[in-house]
Amino acid sequence: MLSTILSFNPWLIAVVLNTLLLVPALISPKKLLTPAGIAHAWVLGVVVWGCLGWRGYGVVMFYFLVGSAITRVGMAEKQAAGIAEKRDGARGPENVWGSALTGAFCALGVLGAEYFGQPQIIPPLLLGYVASFSTKLSDTCASEIGKAYGKSTFLITNLKPVPRGTEGAVSLEGTIAGAGASVLIALLALGLGMINIGGLICAVIAAFVATNIESVIGATVQTKFSWLTNEVVNFINTLIGAIVAVLLFSITQSLVI
Repeated sequence: MLSTILSFNPWLIAVVLNTLLLVPALISPKKLLTPAGIAHAWVLGVVVWGCLGWRGYGVVMFYFLVGSAITRVGMAEKQAAGIAEKRDGARGPENVWGSALTGAFCALGVLGAEYFGQPQIIPPLLLGYVASFSTKLSDTCASEIGKAYGKSTFLITNLKPVPRGTEGAVSLEGTIAGAGASVLIALLALGLGMINIGGLICAVIAAFVATNIESVIGATVQTKFSWLTNEVVNFINTLIGAIVAVLLFSITQSLVI
């Protein structure tokens, strides 16, 4: 009886699954999320599964697990240099939504498109969803690998050498890591049937563009406004990635037609 109910109610699956996942999240000796972060991640997980099912959930889980692992790379060295993420990389509510609010909006958009009978807008929304996490994972990997292993870091606006961890700094090592990460998550989405090969290319290009725009924001205006926190910049970053991917895909489709 329970299996029958679950098979026809994705929202019930979402609630049960994410509630079960609270246990390992709470008892794990190495916390990936703060207690408040766990609660907000539960809401995000329910929304994503309820709107997109296991495929969309797989994408966000891939981002979360890989992003969390990358954040801990070279943690001791980054802490010694004072450039490590706070709370030993454990993510709070602000991190959850800074990274995933764009994706959550896209997921809810898919739900709305299905409810109102607008199937033609679902593919662009799915691409936006994938591109938002492709962008965020690219940004995370570029930043964390650059801080840990970047031999030379330069300010993106003038290419002058700056210390690792400087807002707006880029490195060859970080750039390569970020590009590779965006390809990996886009390949996962392709394998799950959420996007096609054209969407993959658009998502990867958009991630590269958005990640560099975020570096420009960090190098120019972020320190001038107190409200422009890293989490707000992350949201802007993912939103740009989603928009650029959808625009690129729309342009290429119109050229083909």
